[in-house]
Amino acid sequence: MTASNATPLSLTIATRESQLALWQARHVQALLQARGHAVRLLGMTTRGDQILDRSLSKVGGKGLFIKELEVALEEGRADLAVHSLKDVPMDLPPGFALACVMAREDPRDAFVSPRHASLQELPPGAVVGTSSLRRQVLLHALRPDLRIEPLRGNVNTRLRKLDEGQYAAIVLAAAGLKRLGLGGRIRAIFEPSEMLPAAGQGALAIEVRSARSELLAALAPLADERTWLAVTAERAVSRAMGGSCSMPLAAHARWQDQSLQLQAAWGALAGDQPLVRAEGSASITTQAQADALGLAVAAQLQARGAVVERDA
Repeated sequence: MTASNATPLSLTIATRESQLALWQARHVQALLQARGHAVRLLGMTTRGDQILDRSLSKVGGKGLFIKELEVALEEGRADLAVHSLKDVPMDLPPGFALACVMAREDPRDAFVSPRHASLQELPPGAVVGTSSLRRQVLLHALRPDLRIEPLRGNVNTRLRKLDEGQYAAIVLAAAGLKRLGLGGRIRAIFEPSEMLPAAGQGALAIEVRSARSELLAALAPLADERTWLAVTAERAVSRAMGGSCSMPLAAHARWQDQSLQLQAAWGALAGDQPLVRAEGSASITTQAQADALGLAVAAQLQARGAVVERDA
């Protein structure tokens, strides 16, 4: 359906009230308004925003950031929700669907420090902040002499804690910093060969009730096909591994012409095992093919010693 024959809709976007979440929601709002739709925002606070004294892996995972938004969709108080895709569980509840995945921002991780230009310049024993188990394992592989300490809160809260001297450096997603106009805080970017990104990192996804066919049609023009195929492969790795925020797992796909190159890495939290790595590539034109590539790379990880996370 094109903009010329799409029926204008009156829509409400459910969004978290962090600065980054609001930026994302307003970005989608502007795109939809440009297509003739009337769009308002419904700001909400999620449990993930409220629980800041414990790691997400111990209190229910990143799904805590979207549950209240899904309730708003289910109750009809909102029509769609905009998420950072890396925060979206691998499997959505029955009756929900990703209407589209949008063009990706920089998927890499960023090194942020007021005094040090890179991870290599940190002195032995320096404190680095992150609550991502993936980043913890990958940082330990790069610099086992550093102290990795928990870091929760929105982007500005994390930067404030850094500036107060609680950490020598912190690691954040480059995409969030760039979207908020904070790219100047980035001292260095980790290339995927150093620190492989999380599945879906840098991509925005829009969630709706799956029965809303008119809404699926209205949102289709916002989708970026190559990003969607890439993250489908990444998320297939995580799904096959039982991936959640309690698993130190990375998966990242890049295009080379029509070939999708997928890399994945798994690490043990105890740090007593080397990283397990796997990769694969295929000519991809459908989500089923992307999913199959992800499953093949996950099978490599398991064959090389990576442990699948089982439901409790």
